Amino acid sequence: MAVEQVTFVEVSPRDGLQSDDAMVSTADKVELITRLVSAGLTRIEAVSFVNPKRVPQMADAEAVMARLPRIDGVSYIGLVLNRRGFDRALAAGVDEVNSVVVVTDTFSQKNQGMPTAESVNTWADIAGPARDAGLFSSVTVSAAFGCPYEGAVSAARVREVIEAVAQSAPDEIALADTIGAATPNMVRERIAIAQEVAPNIALRCHFHNTRNTGLANVLAAVEAGVSVIDASLGGIGGCPFAPAATGNIPTEDTAYMLEGMGISTGLDLGALIDLTAWLEGVVAHPAPGMLAKAGLFPADSSTEAAVCLT
Repeated sequence: MAVEQVTFVEVSPRDGLQSDDAMVSTADKVELITRLVSAGLTRIEAVSFVNPKRVPQMADAEAVMARLPRIDGVSYIGLVLNRRGFDRALAAGVDEVNSVVVVTDTFSQKNQGMPTAESVNTWADIAGPARDAGLFSSVTVSAAFGCPYEGAVSAARVREVIEAVAQSAPDEIALADTIGAATPNMVRERIAIAQEVAPNIALRCHFHNTRNTGLANVLAAVEAGVSVIDASLGGIGGCPFAPAATGNIPTEDTAYMLEGMGISTGLDLGALIDLTAWLEGVVAHPAPGMLAKAGLFPADSSTEAAVCLT
C-alpha cells in the first residue's frame, strides 16, 4: 500500500557535489544546506569523511559542519567508510552516519579498496561506536540493481548482502540503484527481499536517473511501503567511481510528482525551484531536473505561460 507521507534525504551537498567538476566553496555549501533547510528538508547528507585525495570536493567536511545552523528536527548526515572517518564525523558533530556496502566485489574494490565481505566487517566496526555515541546509523547497499563492472546483480546476492549488513543492526538500510539500471519490477522485488530479511530495520531507497527510470522507481518504492527517499536538488550528482552513473533523481521533480498524488512531502517547491537556479550558477552548468525549467502547474496566475499549438 502506498504511503501517505514521504521524507526526503537530500543528498545534493554530498552525492550531488562529489562528482561535479566545480570546486564549491565552503561558504556556498553552507548556504546551500541552509536554504535546503528553509525549503523544508529535515534530513540532509551534508558532508563526507573520506580521503580528500580521492574526493577533493569533500575535503572541507569539518569546516562545513562547524558553520551549519543547528535547528531542532534537522539532522545532518556524514558519509563514513571506515573507523577513521567515523571518528572524524563524531568529532565534527554529525547527527547521523551513513556507511556503504557495495554488493559486488569489483565495484567495492574500485569504490572502497576492499571486497564486499571486508566492507561488511568495516561497517560492523562502526556500528557499535555509533550506537554508543547515540548516533542514528544507516547503511547504503550500493549497486543493488546492477554493477558497472560485473553487470546484472542477482536477487540472491542482494539478499546475502542485506543479511550480512543486518547482523550489525543499523537503524536503516538504503537500497541504492547506483548506476540507474533499475526498473519498477526490480524495485518491488528487492524491497520485498529487504522487508523479509530485515523486517525490523527501516528502509529507504536511492535512485539515479541514468536511464530515465528514476521517478517510475520512486513510485514503485512508495507503493511498496517505502517512506524515505534519497534525492538531489536539480538532479545533480553521480558516482565518480562508476562509469556513466549520471545524476540522482531531482528533489523538486520527485516532490512535485508525490504531492500531485496526494502524498505529503512537507517541501516548498517554489523555494526549491529558486534554489536550483542558484545552484546552477554556483556549479556553472545547468542541472538536469525538469521542474525548475518548466515551473509549477498550474502556474501562478500572475505568470503568463507560452501556448504550444499542435
